[in-house]
Amino acid sequence: MSAGSTVNTPHLALLGDATSVHVQRWVREMQARGWRVSLVTARPQPIDGVAQTVLAPVVRSRDWLWRVGAARRALVALRPDLVHAHYVTSYGYLAARAHSAVGKPLVMTAWGTDLLVTPRQSALLRALTRWSLRRAQLVTGDSPDLLAVAAQLAPRVPRALIHWGVETSRFAPTPWADKPAAEAVSLRSWEPNYRIDVILRAFAQVRAVRPEARLHLLGGGSQEGALRSLVNDLALQDAVQFQGRLDDAGMAAVLARCKLSISVPQSDATSVSVLESMACGLAVIASDLPANRDWLPAEALVPAGDAAALAQRWLACLQDDAQAQQLGAQNAARIARDGDRRQQMDAMDTLYRRLLAGERLP
Repeated sequence: MSAGSTVNTPHLALLGDATSVHVQRWVREMQARGWRVSLVTARPQPIDGVAQTVLAPVVRSRDWLWRVGAARRALVALRPDLVHAHYVTSYGYLAARAHSAVGKPLVMTAWGTDLLVTPRQSALLRALTRWSLRRAQLVTGDSPDLLAVAAQLAPRVPRALIHWGVETSRFAPTPWADKPAAEAVSLRSWEPNYRIDVILRAFAQVRAVRPEARLHLLGGGSQEGALRSLVNDLALQDAVQFQGRLDDAGMAAVLARCKLSISVPQSDATSVSVLESMACGLAVIASDLPANRDWLPAEALVPAGDAAALAQRWLACLQDDAQAQQLGAQNAARIARDGDRRQQMDAMDTLYRRLLAGERLP
């Protein structure tokens, strides 16, 4: 163990956004497995039991280039046993540049856009992504298509399929008969990639046939103003509820009253919100993307950006309640079998400890 460790308590330095619920959950899961966790972040938020080193704010993508020195100084001061960066093209780049100063294993987790979109934007970004990945001793991702890109860019770096998983003790089915007849939810952020505008345009078509339908929008984001304007333009003010960012208990409460969850981003890896919706026994409509094909049947998938196809599928779910209930039950069973967060984090803990023991992963 390094000088930064206490007896039998390995020290993990995470690089990632403290504001991200996924990072917060990762921290808690590793604390529960006996790790001391420190966080290097450009977007701070208090997390119990975690010392944070706060980098200068990042406003533009190129700002990451100027945070390397601070990240290196942070890792030297922390003296961790293991370094783990979340999001390859931001914190992963910082870790690739800085972790050699402490001489400890480096893990990177790809989140989706960082490998599925960013490397395609320019030859320079592809080269930087490749360079960063090749400095890691392990790359994890939550879908096979994400890991396939990692394999193309860094074929010699070990890879592991680790998804975020669901806290099944909190996200669990509630009686179908107790739910209102026509309530749906989107858990996706109000950002361009997640196409909340498409959901709203489809919902307008649904309301023309089923005026009792209601839609809950969770997540929050930079497009809030534009989306509220669109709701007004579509005369949906009485049917759309902007819930914003909720904690797990709040999300579970909304999911408990809905029968349908909608997630139609343009690009995505495995979506935690899709898995949580499945765990709660909801029928799900999602973009026809490789990651969603791993979890959902073909009839649940629609072309990304196609409001008419989404509306058609949405109405089909409302018109055949028994079929929607059956799909929801199948979703819950799939998560119970393959989606428990504890299993995923146990697997990650094992990988961490193998790296600490000096093993070279396959």
